[in-house]
Amino acid sequence: MMDPPRVRSAVALVYDQNCPNVDECRTALRAALSAVGAPPVWNEWDRNSAATPAAYRGFGSPTVLVNGQDICGPGTALSAHGNSCRIYPGEAGRSRCGAPSVTTIVNALLAEQVVCNG
Repeated sequence: MMDPPRVRSAVALVYDQNCPNVDECRTALRAALSAVGAPPVWNEWDRNSAATPAAYRGFGSPTVLVNGQDICGPGTALSAHGNSCRIYPGEAGRSRCGAPSVTTIVNALLAEQVVCNG
């Protein structure tokens, strides 16, 4: 019997240190990675750090990237100036929320996946 395929994707979390939604986003990331059989590993980028790639500094907080792509599609999280909070579509009756849902992250992981069997 073959093991189920594992998803390998480069996952990144872009955030502001004072963002009130970062912990909720990390919890959703852990759950989504577990749901697709991937280890709970991702890179984190503080938008205000000199080490953060310039391309990531324009995203609102928190933003999840899979293989360098915003999980909600291109242009959905860019802010032109300064720090900003990210707003995501809600699920199960919530109109808006400050962190992506597990389902949103899972769908992005599956769409951008690199599957291996070993």
